[in-house]
Amino acid sequence: MRRRQFIAGFGGAAFSAAWPLAARAQQRALPVVAFINAASAGDTAQQSFLAAFRAGLGEFGFVQGQNVSVEYHWLEGQYDRLPSLMADLVRRRVAVIATPGNLPGTLAAKAATATIPIVFGVGEDPTKLGLVASLARPGGNLTGMNFFGNEAIPKRLGLLHELAPKADRVAVLVDPGNISQTEATLRETQAAAGLIGLPIDILKAGNAREIEEAFATMVRKRDDALFVGPDAFFSGRRVEIVTLAARHGIATSFNGREYVEAGGLMSYGTDLAQMFRQVGAYAGQVLKGTKPADLPVVQSTRFAFVINMQTARILGIEVPPKLLAQADEVIE
Repeated sequence: MRRRQFIAGFGGAAFSAAWPLAARAQQRALPVVAFINAASAGDTAQQSFLAAFRAGLGEFGFVQGQNVSVEYHWLEGQYDRLPSLMADLVRRRVAVIATPGNLPGTLAAKAATATIPIVFGVGEDPTKLGLVASLARPGGNLTGMNFFGNEAIPKRLGLLHELAPKADRVAVLVDPGNISQTEATLRETQAAAGLIGLPIDILKAGNAREIEEAFATMVRKRDDALFVGPDAFFSGRRVEIVTLAARHGIATSFNGREYVEAGGLMSYGTDLAQMFRQVGAYAGQVLKGTKPADLPVVQSTRFAFVINMQTARILGIEVPPKLLAQADEVIE
């Protein structure tokens, strides 16, 4: 009798020990979507973008923790982490790699795998970047959305020039760590500035100290306006940037509304929430079994021009009625 009780007790203990292992194995069985963002997890602007991404996944029935596991990888502007991160994702054979608004991450993912599906959101023509064969028939293992971030740069510089016509020199701030985006920003701004006949100074910053040094250079060179290149690092430091600009009386132009909400003068760019949602939706379709090669690259159709009137008044800028009429949003 005691022997039977011992065997029963041993079996119960073995089951109790095995059950957590089985539960963990079941959790691991969920398909993994690796979400790679260049910003910081603490950046409040990213929360609405994350909500949009999850909503896109939800359109195809996928909910975090229920039938999909989303791993969030925040680079915090440290692009040198990408090679080791991609090697780990490939080794673990994640189901999808999602890189919304992250060109360095997209290029690193493409270099790392030709089999794992990659869903991107990039700011220029992905065919020119060599990501896809064509927009209608991407081919390979990549697809996503072109949100025309770089194509919008000339218009954004033109709007800044109209809004602050007395600005004789414009500083262009870029992140040297984000090589691909920096090259595109400088190419577009230099070409656009040449057409306008506007002198520009190129400044680089990849950390808080370098941002302060860039503003010291602007003051020394008497730059009247600042054009900030699209970059997740700058988005995370937007309060610092707009505060320094206000202190030195410098008009500012950005690519996203979050900067203007923080006190920047103006922004012009794509609806990034739409892009994040599209990346989430395509990730959901891939999880359902659709091949990236069969999902055409989507092109953004929503752009917004936002002006902060309080900042304009502080800078002594009288916004022309024509620009007010063009603005999609005016923040008082």
